[in-house]
Amino acid sequence: MDKLFVTIGAVIAISFIAWWFFGKHTTAMVDAAVTHDKQDVDVSVSGGYTPSTVVLKRGIPAQITFNRKDPSNCLEQVVFPDFGINEFLPKDENHAVTIDTSTPGEYEYACGMNMFHGKVIIK
Repeated sequence: MDKLFVTIGAVIAISFIAWWFFGKHTTAMVDAAVTHDKQDVDVSVSGGYTPSTVVLKRGIPAQITFNRKDPSNCLEQVVFPDFGINEFLPKDENHAVTIDTSTPGEYEYACGMNMFHGKVIIK
């Protein structure tokens, strides 16, 4: 009987690990609001980035405003390698990051330790 419980537990654990690493996980995506020839989007930083994908329009000045709720040191920085941006995010404060929208494409960003990721899509 013990072998049955161990086998069932192992199958459940292996299934969870396979789902976690190989499963298709949905990500939140949002289009930036365009007002007065400027586009803005708010991103909450708490155990990751929400929304994790931001869609911007090409050629319109853009700002992503990060608000970090998470106290961990990992999420106190946001790094956009393609734009040369490495910004400190103060806890419980809004921090705006200006994004160059002149070139369309998909651009990744991450926390300072490269553990949490997000994406900016410029169309």
